[in-house]
Amino acid sequence: MPFQRLVMLIFFLQPIAFGSWLPRIPDIQAKLGLGPADLAIALLGMPVGILITLPFAGRFVSRIGGRATIIYGFVAFLAVVSLPVFAESIEMLFVALMIVGVALSTLELGLNVEADRAEKTTGLVIMSRCHGFWSLGIMAGSLIGAGAMALQVSAQWSIPVVALLVLPLALSISAQLPAEAKAAAAASSAAAPVAPFKLPSLALLGICAFTFGITMTEGAIADWSAVYLKEVLSAGGAATGLGYSVFACLVAAGRFGGDTMKARFGAVAIARGCGSAALVGVLIVLFAPSTLVALIGFGAIGIGVSVGFPLAVTASAGLTDRPAAASVAILSFMALLGFLVGPPVIGFVGEFWGLRTGLAILLVPLTISLVFTRMLTPRTGESEAGVLADEAA
Repeated sequence: MPFQRLVMLIFFLQPIAFGSWLPRIPDIQAKLGLGPADLAIALLGMPVGILITLPFAGRFVSRIGGRATIIYGFVAFLAVVSLPVFAESIEMLFVALMIVGVALSTLELGLNVEADRAEKTTGLVIMSRCHGFWSLGIMAGSLIGAGAMALQVSAQWSIPVVALLVLPLALSISAQLPAEAKAAAAASSAAAPVAPFKLPSLALLGICAFTFGITMTEGAIADWSAVYLKEVLSAGGAATGLGYSVFACLVAAGRFGGDTMKARFGAVAIARGCGSAALVGVLIVLFAPSTLVALIGFGAIGIGVSVGFPLAVTASAGLTDRPAAASVAILSFMALLGFLVGPPVIGFVGEFWGLRTGLAILLVPLTISLVFTRMLTPRTGESEAGVLADEAA
């Protein structure tokens, strides 16, 4: 199987087990007797685990390579992804999610390293589609979780079973990735000069502001869509998990078409159109009288946030004030900060004024993102040759 297709398939497999956890969040909340604010605190565990891992994960991946990171990362991640459903207290849930975050951040860093290596090796632009396959994977996982709920299979059984089924397939595919020339890579890394620290440029800060609203919305929908459908619209059973499934499906659709749309209309126009769709989607969810209408809103939000991060990565890498990798690293941190801030803010607001008001908070960062779409204007004469070659292939 070609290198790029192997990477896309691995991106699809990685989030399936985690996706099957998302529809179960309301059940765990009810089991532990948590209010919105308590749940928000517990959900902080995963981004905290990711943040404490980031300073070390980069060096770890550089030392052993993306391929080995993916192989070992799948074993570690799938071994711990079921821990949250066995939590017996808010403290245990926080710690369990933190452990999942540690394993997840390392594995996902390996995935992105391999996607970048595949692009450089094959000359084909695949990053956006890789993340599209990731969205399909998490959608498939959430549908599996919703189906298990409909069949009244407990989360303590369903999620470990999904992890066990994914593991051998993931390992067999990961083992087919081409070996890396680690010695050459290490020598190149050692020879590279260390750039002095300097503050981000205004252009990079603007791109980060755009990204923050996008990722804050993604994190909020992942953690609160099922709870919102259950508590606000009285959805029951498998229906509680459909909000995120619809959202993830439309995110994937937007990412698969993102490269073509960008080539035709430009990054700024696409970002503005998608940003407007996200704002409309949030309004539909807030005023939805039924689950069906809310699902339409979640789909519009999915389309709205789908291409935001890939566009921001390209824009930040195109800046010339610092190395591309340094700009993307700063952008990635701000994107993660959006995931970190969004869910607890909504939870705390929802504790006192209800989840409708909590989700309404998303209108502010999405509006800010819409204002900063102008920062996505290409600055280094972006070439579309890679995209055209990819489409021809």
